[in-house]
Amino acid sequence: MSSNNLLQSALNNASFNTIPYSRPGTPSSHGLQQIGFVGLGAMGYLMAQNLANQHSSPNGHPPVLVWNRTSEKAENLLAALGKDKIRVAQDLAQVAIECDVIITNLANDAVVKTVYEKFAQALKAEPTTAKHRIFVETSTIYPTLAGELDALISSIPHGHLITCPVFGTPAVAAKGQLLVVMSGDYRSKKEIAYLLVPGIGRKVVDLGGNLEKAPTFKLIGNSMILGTLEVLAEAYTLAEKSGIDAENVHNLVQDILPAPGTIAYSDKIAHDKFDGSVGFAIDGGIKDASHIRRLTAEFNSPMPAIDVAHQHLLTARAIHQSKKQEGKAEFETLDWSGIVAGTRVAAGLDGLDSKKHDSIVRED
Repeated sequence: MSSNNLLQSALNNASFNTIPYSRPGTPSSHGLQQIGFVGLGAMGYLMAQNLANQHSSPNGHPPVLVWNRTSEKAENLLAALGKDKIRVAQDLAQVAIECDVIITNLANDAVVKTVYEKFAQALKAEPTTAKHRIFVETSTIYPTLAGELDALISSIPHGHLITCPVFGTPAVAAKGQLLVVMSGDYRSKKEIAYLLVPGIGRKVVDLGGNLEKAPTFKLIGNSMILGTLEVLAEAYTLAEKSGIDAENVHNLVQDILPAPGTIAYSDKIAHDKFDGSVGFAIDGGIKDASHIRRLTAEFNSPMPAIDVAHQHLLTARAIHQSKKQEGKAEFETLDWSGIVAGTRVAAGLDGLDSKKHDSIVRED
């Protein structure tokens, strides 16, 4: 085999390690694709930004068409990247009608369903619905919602849905290093995989044709993250009560649990970095915990740690909302690492301000 062939073989193998499909012959049967992105929250904004930077250029796809419930975020993205990379849609109907690929990243199941209902309504009212369209749902949803969305999209000629949740924090999203999970139509997954990696993600995990599998996998993964958060919160609280400095606990985490995500959450808990506007808002954490608990009930597979974590998240949110009402909240949105407020108050400590624990000294 020649050196060129060996190099190409190596490149192909490297690609397959990150994307479990061969590269599509042509990405679209009708020329360059118009990509749409709906939902510019903490994750969606960064995903849309990376997608536009990766694919929109004079020689690439047209500018990404973005829509957000509040137009300010869309306008901010346009100002940041320019008209050659971003266009702002007037409404959801424009996104549905004009785009070949529509990616959604939304806050909760109710919003997701409403958005897809509007997509379906717009396309049924549009006479030229024969266009091939792929809908890519990246939100964290309860698995059975996927079937409801599929019923809406399958009623549209040449419409395909894939469920495509992602793993990673906003910091990971900013670097284009998300873990992408896919289930649904094979050809659609194959096409979208090469759109998202590289750019948005670093690797694709394929879970087959059943649309419910990717959302289920996402909840299982989030149960691991939430369980880790709960254990960290309990450990930090015990350390504080026993007179061990939080910095020593954080150093221990780095030594014995050196996963980047675990270290990042440890840092937040150790230093009260509970700003949810640059992390994962606690409302989203409570929604995910509720979904996980529902899934465990459906399959008779108990997760006691998640039950306790759910209670501590609720306690933390209640404390934060009380402080907001008093005008004393440090952050407008609480990060789900604020779960430690639940374990702290259960142990008689202040929930969100560890500086008030300095006077606690364990007597020998």
